[in-house]
Amino acid sequence: MSEDLQPRGPGPAMNLDNLRLITHVVYGLHAFALLTAIFGAATILASFIGTLPSIAAVILNYYKRASARGTWLESHFRWQIRTFWFALLWFVVGWALIFTVIGFFIGLGVLIVAGLWVLYRVARGWWTLGQGETMPMPPPVV
Repeated sequence: MSEDLQPRGPGPAMNLDNLRLITHVVYGLHAFALLTAIFGAATILASFIGTLPSIAAVILNYYKRASARGTWLESHFRWQIRTFWFALLWFVVGWALIFTVIGFFIGLGVLIVAGLWVLYRVARGWWTLGQGETMPMPPPVV
């Protein structure tokens, strides 16, 4: 067996170069969604979680996640998936606060900070992938 191939559950093994390319594509789709927001009328957070490129990226993450299991790219898949879902969570929290009227400015602050956080996560993840390094992964919950 070649060093590039890792055994995976029931599916066929996938070449690490292909997985790395898929990981770049996912970061690229997320970055495209963010750039659309920056240069368009949408907010960063709404564009990240609600546009076709980001939705396609998270679907691709879930579809190929099993192939990345056990490789150094697994941390990037987890990073990308967690970025999407936490962005969605903060989007809902921010808008819920905005609609309470009392929390309007807090909600706006949550949306702004979460948007900047998403920009950071995509940039850091893509940069780290380019360096051939893993993303930090939290320890497993016991």
